[in-house]
Amino acid sequence: MPGYRISVDIGGTFTDIILLDPDGRARSHKLLSSPDDYARAMVDGIAAICAEASIAPGVVERVVHGTTVVTNACIEKTGARVGLLTTAGFRDVLEIGRGRLPAVLDLAWQKPPPLVPRHLRLKVEERIDGRGEVVRPLDLATAEAALARLLAADVEAIAICLLNSPANPAHEAEVAALARRMAPDLAISVSSEVMAMFSEYERTSETVLNAYVMPLVGRYLTSLEAELARLGIDAPLYIMQSNGGMTTPANAMARPIEIIECGPAAGVVGATRLAAAAGRDDLVTFDMGGTTAKASIVERGEVSRAAEYEVGGGINRASRLLKGAGYVVRVASIDIAEIGAGGGSLLAIDPGGGLAIGPESAGADPGPACYGLGGTRATITDADLVLGYINPAHLCGGAYPLDGRAAHEALAGEIAPALGGEVLEAAYGAFQLANARMMRAIRAVSSERGRDPRKFALHAFGGAGPVHAAGIAAGLGMRRIVVPPAPGVFSAFGLLTGDIERHFTRSFSRPWEAAALEPLNPLAAALAAEALDTMALWAGSRAAAAPTLIRVLDLQYTGQGSSLSIPLPDRELGPEDVADLAARFEALHERTFGHHLPGQPIRATALRLTARIEASADAGATRFTLPAGDVETGTRPAYWGPEHGLVETPVLGLAAISRGLTGPVLIDGYDTTIVVPPGAAVSPGPDDGVVIELGSEV
Repeated sequence: MPGYRISVDIGGTFTDIILLDPDGRARSHKLLSSPDDYARAMVDGIAAICAEASIAPGVVERVVHGTTVVTNACIEKTGARVGLLTTAGFRDVLEIGRGRLPAVLDLAWQKPPPLVPRHLRLKVEERIDGRGEVVRPLDLATAEAALARLLAADVEAIAICLLNSPANPAHEAEVAALARRMAPDLAISVSSEVMAMFSEYERTSETVLNAYVMPLVGRYLTSLEAELARLGIDAPLYIMQSNGGMTTPANAMARPIEIIECGPAAGVVGATRLAAAAGRDDLVTFDMGGTTAKASIVERGEVSRAAEYEVGGGINRASRLLKGAGYVVRVASIDIAEIGAGGGSLLAIDPGGGLAIGPESAGADPGPACYGLGGTRATITDADLVLGYINPAHLCGGAYPLDGRAAHEALAGEIAPALGGEVLEAAYGAFQLANARMMRAIRAVSSERGRDPRKFALHAFGGAGPVHAAGIAAGLGMRRIVVPPAPGVFSAFGLLTGDIERHFTRSFSRPWEAAALEPLNPLAAALAAEALDTMALWAGSRAAAAPTLIRVLDLQYTGQGSSLSIPLPDRELGPEDVADLAARFEALHERTFGHHLPGQPIRATALRLTARIEASADAGATRFTLPAGDVETGTRPAYWGPEHGLVETPVLGLAAISRGLTGPVLIDGYDTTIVVPPGAAVSPGPDDGVVIELGSEV
C-alpha cells in the first residue's frame, strides 16, 4: 500500500496543496502564492497541511510538483543571458523566424525580440548535408574562438545548434564537448539532445529557449530540494511535464522546456482519470484560475496532443491558425488553449470606450480589490462578488474574507461610468464578456479541430471555473457540466494521477511508401532501445513494471504545413501496413479538417515514442477531507441578468445537494462557489462532485 503523498500546484494567485493518505483520502490546503519566492509558499503550505493532518513531514513518500517558473520567465523575459553557436550563414535564423504574423491588422503589434541578441549569435565553420554527409569538416578553432568571445561577454548559458545535426550530430557533439571543457559550470543546451528534428528555425528556437531557462530552473529546483530536506522530507520529488507525465528534477533541469505547461497539464490528466472512473470518455476540460483560463479536450478517454505551441508572446490567442506571437516549442505536450481571463484578470476601458479584460492580472500581490491587500483596480473576481455569486465570508473556509464594498468601489471608479450603466450592470457585462472570451478557448480545442462541443460534457474546475461554467456551457450549446470534488485545488489532485513518462522524437522525412519501411523499422527499434535504457533507472530503483512503449508516426500530405499522428502497431511494420496507415491518416484528416485529398501523395515527417511507467493514484477511490469552515445555508442576493434581475437565491453546502434540485442556487464550497442558473438541474455526481444539467431555457 502506498504511503502519504503530497502534490503542490503553484499558480499566479494561489498555491494549492493536496495530501493523500494511504487509504486514498485527500486533504487540501490553499494559500496565496509568493511571487518573490514561489518555493516559500510551497514549503509553508506543506508544513501547514502536515500539521493539520497530525503527521510528521518525514513520513511523506512522494512529492509531486507543478510550477509556473518556466512560463513566467518566458513571459516576463527574466531568463539567462544566452550565447548561440550555429553554422556559418545561419546566424540570423532566430531573427527571420517563419514570417508569420498573428495580428496582421494590429499596427501596435511588435514581434517578440530574439532571446539571443545578434552580437551573442556567433558562427562555427562546418557543414553537414541533409543526408548526414560531411560537406565541410568542423573547424574547431572557430568554435573555440567563438566560445571565448561568449565567455568574455559573461553569458550564463550557451546554445549549440548546427545545420542538419538531426541527420548527423557528430559536429555538434564535438562543439558541445569543447564548450563543457572550457566552461564546465555553464549551462549548455545542444539541439541534438533537446530536439533532434529538422526545421532549422524551430530547432534553434527550442534549443535557445531551453538554454534561456536552464540556470533559473536549476537554481529553483536545487533550492526546493534543499528546503524539503530542511522540513524533514526525504522523499523523491517529481515534476509534472507538459505532456502530463512525471519526470525527475535532474531531467527537468537538463530539459526545462518539457515543464513549461506542467500546471495546466495536471488538471487535464486529473479530469481524464476521474472521468474514466465514472465511465465518461468525452469531455472538455475548463480550468479557470486566478490568472488564466485553460481548455482542452478528451475524446474516447484520450487526451489531445499538440505538435507544437508558442510561449513567451503573451497569453495564447486560442487559435492554431495564429502563429508568430511567441517562441516555438515542439516538445510533447497536451493540447491546451489558454487565454488571459482568470479571476484576477484586470478590467479596463479600451481606447474605443469598450470593456477589455486582461491579459494583465492582479495576481497574488496586490490581488483583486476585494482581497484588501492593496489592489484598487477591478477584476473578474470583483465583478463576480458584486453579482453575489461568491460568498465573501467563505473563501478557503473563511481564511481570506472578501471586501464587497471595495469590489463595488473598484467597478464604480472607472468601469461603470464609462459603460454608462449601474455597477451591477457593469459587473454582469464583465461576467458575460469573460464567458465569451473563454468560449474562444474551448472552440480552439473543439470546433477548430472538427469536434462539436455540444457532444461533450464540460468538466469545470479551478477556483473560478464553477462560477462561470454554466454561462459558458449555455453559450456553446453544451448541456452537461461536471464539477469535481475540491475543484479549486483540482490541478493539484491531477498531479497525483500522472504516470512517469519520457517522450522521444526523431525526424523521419520521406514519402510514405513501402521503401520507407527499410529505414523506419531499424529507427523504431533503436528508439525503443534508447527509451528502455533511459527508463531502466526508474524501474530498477522503484521495483516498477517494465515501461509501456507507444509509437506514433507523423504523416501529412506532400506540401502540407502540419502533420497528424497515427498510432503504430507494436511490432515490425510490413508492406500491408503502408496502405493501412495511409487510410487511417486520411480518415483522421477528414475528421479533423472536414475533408481529405484522395490520390494526393503522403509523406512521413517524424517518428515519436512514449515510454510510460504507471505510478498514479487510484483516482476513483480518492475522497477529499476539506479544512474546517462550514457553509451557512440560507439565501444571498444574486443577479441573473436582465430577464431575472436580482434574486434572493438559496445558498447550500455540498452536503445539502440532492437530486431534483433546480436553480437558481449557489453551492458554496471551501475553494469555490458552484453557480447554478435558473432552470438548471443539479445533483450529486458519482465521484463526490456535482453534475449540472442545463435545460433548453438556459
